[in-house]
Amino acid sequence: PVVTSTMVSKKQKKREEGINSRLALVMKSGKYTLGYRSTLKTIRSGKAKMILIANNTQNLKRAQLEYLSMLSKTGVYHFAGNNIDLGTACGKYFRVGCVAITDPGDSDILRAMQKE
Repeated sequence: PVVTSTMVSKKQKKREEGINSRLALVMKSGKYTLGYRSTLKTIRSGKAKMILIANNTQNLKRAQLEYLSMLSKTGVYHFAGNNIDLGTACGKYFRVGCVAITDPGDSDILRAMQKE
């Protein structure tokens, strides 16, 4: 019996490692906001360049974030992991549902995510 749900393709795993390392560089050298409410404020003020949303974010919150980012022409990236994984990728010891990147710093996360 082969379990396909826990198996992840090499390509997807490499992409996740890429986003994780780029996100860590943003946390070190760039500017960002963590959390739903502060992400909404950042999008409304027009400062957000890109937002990342965890895959277990509630549907209503996800729809609201996507709608506002569409109006403000902000890029949206759906993070493959849940909010615990996104928090770990950000280098935090708590859960993070969404991240708004205002200044990528030394990272090329914006260019890399536009290519995908």
